[in-house]
Amino acid sequence: MADELDELLGFLSSPQPNVRGAAAGIVRGLTGDADGLRALSARADRALPALLRLLASAGGELGTGGAAADSLVNLSQDGALSARLVSLGAVVAAMDVVAKRGGEQPGLARSLVMLLANLTQVDSGVAALLQVGDEKMQGLYVAKLVRSFCRSSSESEEEDIFEHVASILVNISKVEAGRRILMEPKRGLLKQIIRQSDSTNQLRKKGVVSTIRNCCFEADTQIQNLLSLAEYIWPALLLPVAGKKIYSEEDRSKMPPELANALSHEREAVENSEIRQQALEAIYMIVLQDEGRRAFWSVNGPRILQVGYEDEEDPKVMEAYELIGSLLVGKGDDEQDQEQGGQKP
Repeated sequence: MADELDELLGFLSSPQPNVRGAAAGIVRGLTGDADGLRALSARADRALPALLRLLASAGGELGTGGAAADSLVNLSQDGALSARLVSLGAVVAAMDVVAKRGGEQPGLARSLVMLLANLTQVDSGVAALLQVGDEKMQGLYVAKLVRSFCRSSSESEEEDIFEHVASILVNISKVEAGRRILMEPKRGLLKQIIRQSDSTNQLRKKGVVSTIRNCCFEADTQIQNLLSLAEYIWPALLLPVAGKKIYSEEDRSKMPPELANALSHEREAVENSEIRQQALEAIYMIVLQDEGRRAFWSVNGPRILQVGYEDEEDPKVMEAYELIGSLLVGKGDDEQDQEQGGQKP
């Protein structure tokens, strides 16, 4: 078996396209099986560079690049192999192929985005995608992915090619350098991302809310930046936790149109409890800041949480509601008096 596998890996570098394509297909099949993955992982020194070369050089060879990409996706689920792939230049190779061939080979582009999602689960992969250390290029890859992520959502395609960018955004927003790039006002990336929060695609929706939540870790220094996006950020965070009920005209009169309009009719509940919990965690970090708390009162946020809490059944999510409530008691009354002329809900 060992000799056969070594011979197979050798075929990945064959000068004959049909031989390379057949070998790539067999390797892809092996990576779909636990035993095959183990065997290939043991030969990572040969397999990974060969697959990356095939990915970069496959060009118009129908299926060969896709087979190499799928194999790399499966292999990169292992953190150690991901780190090795990053050191071999896999992030640069994937971005380059997406840019050059993604339009004509959407299946290949989708696989490479999945590969990047795996690679950015390791620190070195995040640094490579952010292009840390290269001032002129830093953030360029991220901007390209965000542009594709937002543009593709409006296309009527059965397969959402760039949906896994949502996972990439979550991964890079876990580190300060990633949050800084996403939140830089001149780039406008966070605004573009937030506007995807109403997607019906659950992977997109969850990724967007998780990314906003991660960015809110910077609320102590970036509160004005966050609140400059209030028109988009409050609906993204409050609507998932607002429950299903139609809000009264009185409640809605104290809200901006983007919230009042959405809460004037019955809605589908957000069933994913993780989305609700992360939205509440983001709100908590915003209202920790005086300016954020005042802004929260100004959109009638406490009333929305009060109504949403009545429908909530998940203990962890209920705890997140209660944590925000504890911040608003006392301080909130004074701030509400200032914002709403002494009226209380």
